[in-house]
Amino acid sequence: MNPILPENNPSLHSFIEVAADSHFPIQNLPFGVFKPKTGGAPHVSTAIGDYVVDLAVLEAKGLFDGTLLKGKKVFNQPDLNAFMALGRLAWREARATLSQLLRHDVATLRDDIECRQRAFFARKDVEMLLPITVGGYTDFYSSKEHAMNMGMMFRGKESPLLPNWLHIPVGYDGRASSIVVSGSPFHRPLGQIKPADSESPIFAESQQVDVEVEVAFVVGSANKLGEPIPIDKAVDHVFGVTLLADWSARDIQKWEYVPLGPFLSKNFCTSISPWIITLDALEPFRTSSPEQAPKPLPYLRSTRNWAYDINLELSLQTEKMSSSYRVALTNYRGIYWDFCQQLAHHTINGCKMNIGDIFASGTISGPTPDTFGSLVEITWAGTKPIKLPNGEERKFLQDGDQVIIDGWCQNTNYRIGFGELSGKVLPSLKSEFLL
Repeated sequence: MNPILPENNPSLHSFIEVAADSHFPIQNLPFGVFKPKTGGAPHVSTAIGDYVVDLAVLEAKGLFDGTLLKGKKVFNQPDLNAFMALGRLAWREARATLSQLLRHDVATLRDDIECRQRAFFARKDVEMLLPITVGGYTDFYSSKEHAMNMGMMFRGKESPLLPNWLHIPVGYDGRASSIVVSGSPFHRPLGQIKPADSESPIFAESQQVDVEVEVAFVVGSANKLGEPIPIDKAVDHVFGVTLLADWSARDIQKWEYVPLGPFLSKNFCTSISPWIITLDALEPFRTSSPEQAPKPLPYLRSTRNWAYDINLELSLQTEKMSSSYRVALTNYRGIYWDFCQQLAHHTINGCKMNIGDIFASGTISGPTPDTFGSLVEITWAGTKPIKLPNGEERKFLQDGDQVIIDGWCQNTNYRIGFGELSGKVLPSLKSEFLL
């Protein structure tokens, strides 16, 4: 990947007014899918300032006239999959075209009032949809601080990390059909729970609903079954990055996770943000990962650094609160196993990745409680409740609670944001199973 891209030039400005703290300056240009609240078909879009731009309108007008996109019909679609299938050079061409069209000193779109009226929508007037059709979903466990915290809580301080953790990016396959877009509420899950004072499990509502702050990587280029993706080619298979909320029922998880890992405790819902940020937009914020010891096996050794300086804010709002309250601020740059290592490991046995598959970082935690990326860590398994400004306390999420995850990269010139990711806990679906 070329680290010097004209579209990342901090001196670029759009004819659309963009606030200094906006998530969507001209240097970002993420991809998503929307439909107007007044009705209409879903289309692929980008974001600039407070506006969503319908790329199907620009496509129909012939404004995507580069070598790889000219004549293609990939934006008048209900998801990004057809566009992603064109490959990395086409993704870069699309972003370069949009950057040119949205410049303050380029008249093509700036002065075409009729086209702008059809293509530009205020964000408040649109509904953002799930941006991709997800085929497969894998969740990794790649933050050393998170793994240490969970190990200390459940196995003790003597051996918090399992023997394999420093050698392989540990992961499990989640449920793609339960992935929803930001703003979608979900019901408190039901399942088996083993009370501490009982020899047998009970069937009940989870009382320990949690959230894990993660980022997810979207596969935009497939491999063939039986052909691993080499670590130094992994970046070419990744379209971009989105925020991910891994909702977890800790009491269900504690009973079921041995020996095969999470199942009902996580497959009831997973949320992603509506915008996918390209790796090209994130390039100025790429940084080194923590040193790995012992040294990974050769197939996991990368020649480049693939961590990113992404701030991740976790906030909580209860039904009695008028605004949200930050409970943690962490950062992806501390991730131990990066996304190229994850993808190389995922496919080293010949596993096939499809366009639209996603794989997540796992909970991202830092070294102190205010940087922990889950409630179970922040409250230390419920022993240290969070004290909210209105006097309420939380160990885990209660019905009506809303979680907000915000993500952004910041330099002295602009901010590259991911948009907001939110989810709300609804009461469980009562059924005859609870009688």
